Amino acid sequence: MTSLAKTAIVGIGTTEQGQIPGFTGEEIAVQAAVAALKDAGIDKTQLDGIVTCKPPGGPPRGGIDENICRLMGINPDFSSTLEYGGCGFSLHWAAAAIEAGIANNVLIVMGSDARSRRISMGGGRDDFVAPYGLVHIAGMASLAMRVHMAKYGTTEEQLGWVSVSQREWAVNNPRAIFRQPMTIEDYLALPYWAAPLRRPDLTMISDGGVAFVVTGADRAADFRATPVYVLAMAQASGMAHDQNPDRLERPYIRKIGQKLYGATGLSPKDIDACYFQDATSFWVLQQLEGYGFCGIGEGGPFLAEGHTRPGGDLPTNTGGSQLSESYMWNWLNLYEAVDQVRKTAGPRQLPKADVALHGQTHDFWKGAGTILSVHSGS
Repeated sequence: MTSLAKTAIVGIGTTEQGQIPGFTGEEIAVQAAVAALKDAGIDKTQLDGIVTCKPPGGPPRGGIDENICRLMGINPDFSSTLEYGGCGFSLHWAAAAIEAGIANNVLIVMGSDARSRRISMGGGRDDFVAPYGLVHIAGMASLAMRVHMAKYGTTEEQLGWVSVSQREWAVNNPRAIFRQPMTIEDYLALPYWAAPLRRPDLTMISDGGVAFVVTGADRAADFRATPVYVLAMAQASGMAHDQNPDRLERPYIRKIGQKLYGATGLSPKDIDACYFQDATSFWVLQQLEGYGFCGIGEGGPFLAEGHTRPGGDLPTNTGGSQLSESYMWNWLNLYEAVDQVRKTAGPRQLPKADVALHGQTHDFWKGAGTILSVHSGS
């Protein structure tokens, strides 16, 4: 295999998660940025690019924009704010800027004070469906799960293993908000929030910050931290939305996986750990199938067999992710992936974590996938 990596992550930083009163989202993001710069062994003057993020449309709901540059005192050559800057999309945008030669060292950063400000994540849904109660992602996710149940016989208990598994991982993660143990019996005893989904199937609202320093692969060895290389990245969408009869099944995830594996020569068997966006637990089941770790319709039994749990052969969302760790739009999943791949996760370190897959989604609109490795692919 020829050298694949053109970019690498060389610095990671995070803050405490949960509730951080007295700080704005931008101020929290700066704390994470400072930590990432320290990890990389550089100062802010060596940054010439920044990517920030905010929720799509409407007033700010916990994200940040380029105004963070004023707080940091920097004037980057390249700056951009993504509308819905989930971490996968932000990483790809930074990598594209580096590969295009318009920036060398790019900070990608997220900060939120959504919990302290009691920001609602409901609303903003299509006017045609809002009258039927579909004002939050939980409603659409429950419909998608119902489709899966009807087509493939998937059960509520099988889906419950996503939430239980991620809680098992979170127990040993000091960053995680929800660390109390939860059994499958505990899960099934809870009331519905949007049937068949229960509270543990849905993310929380939280404060926190996460940041990364991204650079060219040819410069990665110049930084303090062990570089984690971006071997491949791919995106696909269902942007026609309601015009797609299968939109609840998000078939474009399969397309992303095919692009990633085709670019690297890797297969699902070569992936040591997975990190999937999980605004709801059903997203994890859907991505396990879409990226080829089991057949379409086989996600329920795959989860029940324990593959994604501690001790399983496909560790998934090993920090607890958005269901148990914190709601950071998948940014903490990338943090955990890099931490594991470069073997700096401490007591949580997986026995084998040379290659990781990071899967990003934005509702039923689009997705992004990234394969990360401590090896450059040569």
